[in-house]
Amino acid sequence: MDLDLKNLQGTQELAKKLAQCCSDLQSSCVIYLIGDLGAGKTTLAQSFIGHFGFDKVKSPTYTLVESYQNELIDIHHFDCYRLSDPEELEYIGIREYLKPKSLQLIEWPELGKGAIAHSDLSINISGNGDIRTVNISSQTKIGKLILECAIG
Repeated sequence: MDLDLKNLQGTQELAKKLAQCCSDLQSSCVIYLIGDLGAGKTTLAQSFIGHFGFDKVKSPTYTLVESYQNELIDIHHFDCYRLSDPEELEYIGIREYLKPKSLQLIEWPELGKGAIAHSDLSINISGNGDIRTVNISSQTKIGKLILECAIG
């Protein structure tokens, strides 16, 4: 599915719609956020996480992972941009984050190849200025359900 987003608000609205579609998941879900530096991956992640009531959503660029948990959801936001070796993810126990009712949002997934789980949904963001082109593809049954919900 391809979308053209005209402004920052469009990115935020898409993120909230996707979050709403993920809110009733019973299994784990992995979402890849793909795009160049400044494309809007973190903005999308922040709006997605904010949908679940988290006010302060930090970029995990320097910490590698930021976790957000409440009675509704268990979200782990990874940023692999500063990885020097995918094995670093093994040291922090990335596989332990894949629990039922948990979500992983992973920025720069190509840098964690071999250590991160396969995606259920991949979101590729490109563009410049305020205009963004977003391609969303599903790789699993869960991903397909989320995508159908988001476009429905």
